[in-house]
Amino acid sequence: MHHALYVAPFGRLADPIRLEELAVLAETTGWDGVFLWDHVLRPDANEIADPWVCLAVMARATTRIRLGPMVTPLVRRRLIKLAREVLSVDLLSEGRLTLGLGLGVDSGGELSRFDERVDPIERGELLSEGAAVLAELLSGEMVSHRGKFFTVDEVTLAPRPVQHPRPPFWFAARGSAPRPVRRAAGYEGLFPIDVDADDYQRILDELVAERGSLDGFDIAVRTAPGQQLPTFAASTATWHVQAWPVRTDLDLLFDTVAAGPPG
Repeated sequence: MHHALYVAPFGRLADPIRLEELAVLAETTGWDGVFLWDHVLRPDANEIADPWVCLAVMARATTRIRLGPMVTPLVRRRLIKLAREVLSVDLLSEGRLTLGLGLGVDSGGELSRFDERVDPIERGELLSEGAAVLAELLSGEMVSHRGKFFTVDEVTLAPRPVQHPRPPFWFAARGSAPRPVRRAAGYEGLFPIDVDADDYQRILDELVAERGSLDGFDIAVRTAPGQQLPTFAASTATWHVQAWPVRTDLDLLFDTVAAGPPG
């Protein structure tokens, strides 16, 4: 079991230097990863740092822990810009980036206020198409693609990522909706949100039906700080992610991290 922190770069954590300090402390005290929210507007926070800039700072200050956004929504990203960010942070971290991907949400109007797509079905289709094209771009091979949402005309990216064939993709899935689970099954991991025991079992069944087994597949289950991993996930989750609230008590956060991950 791997143990990670999940924090929002908001408020007093909207500071790359403070997040660098957090990542260094987490690595020193035995944690396995630090993951950041990826938002541009929120109804509950106005001070927001760019997660990719912060991840770059954290990558240079650490040597072991995994880092990544949980999750980056393709609906509000330029695919080529995201590909370059992924390549850069993977190189900076010497192969420790995990890329979380998802539909995104319109909390605070971060989609609707910028005229982005808000229909969830359309966002799902965009995510499926975009993730496949992004994976091709990160492979270092020439990519030509003309789809509903994305066009790439004979593009080859270099340098190639440290991780082969690319950094792992984890996909968010809310509840036990089958489409997000089937999407994740074609990649390396799943980040379930708001699931109970029945939802989780349906997710496992869907994953096994799609993949044949859970071998080589990560399931990152989040809990509130200090909570134990749910019993229903104990034998199949590969990551226990402690999700800290938007308005985090920094003293409590740093004290908890300093104490190390759960035994």
